[in-house]
Amino acid sequence: MKGWRGLAAGAAALAVAVSGCGTSTSGSGTETKEITVWLMDGSAAPTLTDALNKEFESANGIKVKYEVQKWTGIQEKLTTALASSTPPDVIELGNTQTASFADQGTLADLTADAGQFNSGEWLGGLKDSLTLNGKQYGVPFYAANRTVIYRTDLLQAAGVTTPPASRAEWIDAINKLKAANASNPDFQALYLPGQSWYFLLSLIWDEGGDIAKQDAGKWTGTLDTPQAKAGFEAYKAIYEASATKKVPADIDEAKPQQMEVFGTGNVGMMVGLPWELGGAVKAKPDLADKTSAFPIPSKKAGASAPVFLGGSNLAIPTSSKNTEAAKKYLALLSSKKYQDMLAEGGAVPGTSKDTAKLATNAVGKALAASSPNGKVTPVTPKWAAVEAGQNPLKDALTAYLTGAKTLDQATKDASDAITKAMA
Repeated sequence: MKGWRGLAAGAAALAVAVSGCGTSTSGSGTETKEITVWLMDGSAAPTLTDALNKEFESANGIKVKYEVQKWTGIQEKLTTALASSTPPDVIELGNTQTASFADQGTLADLTADAGQFNSGEWLGGLKDSLTLNGKQYGVPFYAANRTVIYRTDLLQAAGVTTPPASRAEWIDAINKLKAANASNPDFQALYLPGQSWYFLLSLIWDEGGDIAKQDAGKWTGTLDTPQAKAGFEAYKAIYEASATKKVPADIDEAKPQQMEVFGTGNVGMMVGLPWELGGAVKAKPDLADKTSAFPIPSKKAGASAPVFLGGSNLAIPTSSKNTEAAKKYLALLSSKKYQDMLAEGGAVPGTSKDTAKLATNAVGKALAASSPNGKVTPVTPKWAAVEAGQNPLKDALTAYLTGAKTLDQATKDASDAITKAMA
């Protein structure tokens, strides 16, 4: 997915990072004068990267050739670069891309080095995203997850004075919002398109289900299990409650951009990412004082539902000539100083569970509360084709919500399609 944006362990990593003052040896044993680092546009603030690169250069005597890349076309650009004899030395890639590049043999195995990157502080979902066949092919960079973003003024006017603490309370709040705005035929208590499959994952996981399972190296779709079906049923219940005038069942949150819909004034809530709220506020600055967020509620009162952790990993290409210097760069970035800076910028830090710097506003608090319960999609090179192609989860949602298929048929067809795609 595209990137978004313990003290003792941090100190240890920093010590490793700065221990090699002067020049450094590369993977081939020759002297290193410069490393090339590719990070994605919008991933880290210039204040962080400027400080990081300056500290690394001063401590190691190695120049950082820092290049910011665009997400558009990055898959092809990375494929070409990693196949060359002179790739970048540190790269950022989406956490759903990592398994594919690792399977191609183009990413260095960092399993033995994970300790110097604060591996004890990695969130489980982030570690899963870079682990293939028991080996770790990168370092978590940052993550973000969806929360329920809402209009504080509209909820208060509807008599909802505290954020819902369970799925039942959330549906009750949706109904109260809808009733309070019954005179507006365009009002949507919750903007929920029919194909918001990342939100569907939260409901499936909350019910104890999953997308697929692996047995003896073979993946099989599991959307037709009772637990996964319960997730679909929960989605339908929320979808049906969300508005008198339903959002089409055959669109997702990107078409139209739901942040634009949220900014119309006819929406009370949306399940979205921090940057989507940022986009809405940028277009309508008066929303800044009228919005807040809470974690997606679990069916269990007082708990949050599991969430998809989207974000990025950092890796070292197998053919890098400066492997040891690149490891030192990642070790420095993994230190508490720079993890705190990531959190201050609004991201879930990749190599630190300390989110105190993140939880300084309502959206950050919601992210911090739900991220420890985060998960990722199946970690296999073949998942990318499922997500980017004729996504079976989207098809199942549309068919089920419109009545074109029964729940049993929609989920069986989706499971079969996933099994076939991942064979």
